[in-house]
Amino acid sequence: MRILAVTLLLALAASVCQARDESVDALKSRLQNSSAQDRPGLCIEIAQRQLQNADKFYTEGDVGDARLAVDDIVTYSEKARDAAKDAKKHLKRVEIAVRKIAEKLADIKRTLAFEDQPPVEQAIQRLQDVRTSLLQEMFKKEKK
Repeated sequence: MRILAVTLLLALAASVCQARDESVDALKSRLQNSSAQDRPGLCIEIAQRQLQNADKFYTEGDVGDARLAVDDIVTYSEKARDAAKDAKKHLKRVEIAVRKIAEKLADIKRTLAFEDQPPVEQAIQRLQDVRTSLLQEMFKKEKK
C-alpha cells in the first residue's frame, strides 16, 4: 500500500513539473481546446509566463520582444476576465492575479529608460481597467 502511495505521489509531482515546464505556445494551444471552467486559469498562466519573459527581455535589452510579451500580458488578462465573467467563476482569483501582474509591471517600468516606459504604462492602465471590470462584476447589485 505504501509503495502504491509513493508511486502515485511521484507521478503527481512529475506531472506538476511537466505542466510548469510547458511553453507559452503549448499553453496557448491548450487554451483553444479547454473548457470554459479552465480558460481563466490558463489565460492567467500565460499572462504570468509572459510577465516573466518581458522582465527577462527588458533585462537583456531586447525591447521589441519585451513589448510583444507585454501585449500578450494584456491580451490574455482580458481573455481571463472575459472567461471568468462568462463562467461566473474565478472572478476573485483572476482579479488578484491581474493586480499582482500590474504591480510587477509597475516595478519593471521603474527600471526602464524613459522612452521605453509608455507602452508599459499603457499596459498597466489596461490591466487596471480589467481589474475594475472584474470588481464591478463581483460586487454588482442584482435587480429585484
